[in-house]
Amino acid sequence: MNASSDPIGKTDASPGLRVRAFNCQCGSPIFFRNSECLACGTALGYAPELAQVVPLAETDEPDVWVRWETEGPRYQRCANLGTPSACNWLVPVDEVGPQAGLCRACRLNRTIPDLNDPQHPDNGVLWARIEMAKRRLVSALLVLGLPVASRESEDTEHGLMFDFLRAPDGGPPVMTGHDDGLITLNIIEADDVHRERARTNMNEPYRTLVGHLRHEVGHYYWNRLIADSHWLEPCRALFGDETLDYGDSLKRYYENGPPPDWQLGYVSAYATAHPWEDWAECWAHYMHMSDMVDTATSYGLVLDQTRLELKPFGHDVLYQPDHPGADKYLAFINHWAELTMLMNGMARAMGQPDIYPFVLAHQVVAKLHFIHLVVSEERHRGDDAGASPSPSQSQSQSQSQSQSQSQSGA
Repeated sequence: MNASSDPIGKTDASPGLRVRAFNCQCGSPIFFRNSECLACGTALGYAPELAQVVPLAETDEPDVWVRWETEGPRYQRCANLGTPSACNWLVPVDEVGPQAGLCRACRLNRTIPDLNDPQHPDNGVLWARIEMAKRRLVSALLVLGLPVASRESEDTEHGLMFDFLRAPDGGPPVMTGHDDGLITLNIIEADDVHRERARTNMNEPYRTLVGHLRHEVGHYYWNRLIADSHWLEPCRALFGDETLDYGDSLKRYYENGPPPDWQLGYVSAYATAHPWEDWAECWAHYMHMSDMVDTATSYGLVLDQTRLELKPFGHDVLYQPDHPGADKYLAFINHWAELTMLMNGMARAMGQPDIYPFVLAHQVVAKLHFIHLVVSEERHRGDDAGASPSPSQSQSQSQSQSQSQSQSGA
């Protein structure tokens, strides 16, 4: 395979470090969603501890697999492989517990759509699309070194869980949002026609399943990483006071819209609604950026900078210009800016909307750098050699976050 077999999270080559290009044992390219090589028929599985799709070989035990031409470890395939979600993730055979047959992504589910609902026979199709987006989300969170545990079975106090719901015909709508570790997604968002209609009606430049999930999980990590931590006061200084009444703030936003100069300090109009939404929108964009840069790098994409009329960002736009990792992060953010020019140009050549229809103002770059420092500290927790210095020590108080309605789908 062309991917390194080193465990994830051991270097700082980029914020994400995901390898998104893989090869089967036969040499053919395989992809993140594949459970079987289309060229030779070899069974495939995603090993989350390696962040790789690997070719598999059968063992002398039924339904037990090893990586091709290795002695171990041994895996089972996720119990959801045979369901409409077609999960291709692997589960170590020695895992025990009430959800042991489910992979690290599937065990996060609390509620899935009724697959036997005669009134909605497309539930399975919609769920499959959502699970594909969720697996991409979870794989990225694991590589970033963030805590990912099932609230149902692994961390009942601080864990994460998902409800994928569909409103009954004629009943009240299901609101996509986050509430104390529970992310709810209206599965109708997986219907392309509905989602595009909603995007147009709400005047949004971008609305996708993975965007919804990245936004909502941003709220979850605000609770995990910012509330009741030394980051709280610096976060307030940058994003605003999150103690402002959330309901009133949303009401004002939907009645009045964003301020006319919002582009100078926010990544999206919806980010102006409340500091929590600003954080969640920036978090989503941080994940967009790291995943796209890693994907481009995985496929060997090299940009000829002489053909791009782009003024690079300088250290002055970073949250901590003198941080030891500032040069590396600045190179990442400038690479992203160049990549967006290429991606958008290619989309326009096909008559499609821009892939990344956003502009990163200087203040937004500072917010993204702040998020990067928060993530880096969490990733290196306990590693004295790699720990990021804290911005300041401050007293903080726990804040319980209200349910967030993801309208921008950042």
